[in-house]
Amino acid sequence: MLRVIITLSILQGLSNCGSDETLTGYGAVGVAWQLTEIDGVLFPAQATLQFPREGQIEGEAPCNQFTGTQSAPYPWFAAEDISVTRRACPDLDAEYAFFDALGEMSLAEVTGDTLILSNDAGREMVFRSAP
Repeated sequence: MLRVIITLSILQGLSNCGSDETLTGYGAVGVAWQLTEIDGVLFPAQATLQFPREGQIEGEAPCNQFTGTQSAPYPWFAAEDISVTRRACPDLDAEYAFFDALGEMSLAEVTGDTLILSNDAGREMVFRSAP
């Protein structure tokens, strides 16, 4: 009996080794997250964030599309290696604010249709799942 319990414990541990510990494994995959506010202020432009697969992020800022990596284990968050197209538009100030805030976020929380990114300094980005 002890041998069966040990074997089951080992198999359970091995099945967890390959699991996705990033946001994609915690409800964020397959959703286009629409930014609604930064630091409690309504965001004046359109911006989205998506997690297409483990360790990757992509989306559309107010003017440009972007891709990058996010491999920190949930609930941690770190947007890294961001590549951005280079189009100009009237919403460049909003775009700079978006990328500035995104780069400072270090925690993530997914609750239903809401994604909240935040940091220890009190900054916060609130996203809602896009219809």
